[in-house]
Amino acid sequence: MRDIAFVAFLFAFIGVGFRKPFLFVLAFCYIDIVAPQRLSYFLINSIPISLIVFALAIVGWLTVDDKKDTRWSGRQFLLIALLLYCWMTTINADFPVEAQEKWTWVWKALVWAIFLPLTLRTKLRIEALLLIMLLSAASIAIAGGIKTAAGGGGYGSLQLLLNENFGLYEGSIMSTVGISIIPLILWYRRHGTIFPPDWRVSTFCFALVFACMLLPVGTQARTGLICIGVLAVLSLRAVKHRVLYIAGASALALAAVPFLPQSFTQRMETIQGYKSDQSASTRVAVWAWTWDYAKDNPFGGGFQAYLQNSLRVETTGSSTYDPDQPQQSESTIHDEKARAYHSSYFEMLGEQGYPGLALWLILHLSGLVQMERLRRRYLKTRRAEEQWIAPLATALQHGHIVYMVGSLFVGIAFQPFIYMMLALEMGLSTYVRRREREAGWRPLMARPAQVPPRQPAASA
Repeated sequence: MRDIAFVAFLFAFIGVGFRKPFLFVLAFCYIDIVAPQRLSYFLINSIPISLIVFALAIVGWLTVDDKKDTRWSGRQFLLIALLLYCWMTTINADFPVEAQEKWTWVWKALVWAIFLPLTLRTKLRIEALLLIMLLSAASIAIAGGIKTAAGGGGYGSLQLLLNENFGLYEGSIMSTVGISIIPLILWYRRHGTIFPPDWRVSTFCFALVFACMLLPVGTQARTGLICIGVLAVLSLRAVKHRVLYIAGASALALAAVPFLPQSFTQRMETIQGYKSDQSASTRVAVWAWTWDYAKDNPFGGGFQAYLQNSLRVETTGSSTYDPDQPQQSESTIHDEKARAYHSSYFEMLGEQGYPGLALWLILHLSGLVQMERLRRRYLKTRRAEEQWIAPLATALQHGHIVYMVGSLFVGIAFQPFIYMMLALEMGLSTYVRRREREAGWRPLMARPAQVPPRQPAASA
């Protein structure tokens, strides 16, 4: 029955795309995030549905879409450089077969990020892409939130629709993504037009935010807790009454503590001392190994280069649990091999070396700077049709920062979802820049006289 529902929805989605080719773009984003072919038992799991819709989206844009106002962003050229560099390291990878396996989906994520901004020519398209991303991630977050509320959480045991660590279905990754989309959910609640803001939209948005907040509890991912803290600090920029916000957030956090499962609080306590936790100690050891590896291999070892690491990890613990007796520390030695990076920064350093890491950092930092410029430029505009721009730039920036902080502890350097967020940033920037240049249009601030007269658009 579930297969029939997936097939019916996908065929309807794709079918409408033949009338409106931009819907192929949205369909691919849905497929890339939710992976319905993996959720299917037999009807579509043997069909390369992702590749088919990927091709339909590009062909539809090339043949039908209006390209007269298409603009390129400088970050698209950075993505092209990163794509070519990853291709080069894949050819010369330490593990060619394993590297090729990862390359089969990395190239598609990068090409899609290069292509996607070219299709975002209007506000409606930008909003439609944002909505599909939110609803696709929501299908996973809501399932995780319901299971957590019903007491079904646990580290490594919360099943998010799919019983495998693929894409957003891995606990730490989904916890990071769930917290990073909260600013975008709140933006849509106030500025969305496809579903105009009313009590139903507000109720759904608040419920989705609550489900996203439950994800770190259900998955018991320490990364999620750190992301919540970062988002709470970033939100101070957008609130009017900061003292009340801090007091309310603190009271809410204290009120939630008694309802948290004991296993969650015990796991969160390991953040204070990584040496007492084998998982955290192994991560630090992998990072040290990667740093030394990059010194000898400055151009990286290609995808999956971590497979060659061999580590000896020492953890410290207490030999007694009697609170009335002094605790004695004892050490345990663990031998580890082929342990993943568990950090996007070290993932880039180990696999793509210093050039790849530099390209990756410039790509993300330039996006944050670009959103800050848009935010400041349109923060005080008086035009109603412009007042969605600064909040969206702020929401994208905050979500991006949360994602990058989460990336410190999760290997998601090439996770397709973040590249869709990058495409949204580029699409927003090129859309605003095009309107300003072609129509003599800029934010209306204190006086109408500040706005220059409209000038005819330059001929192609």
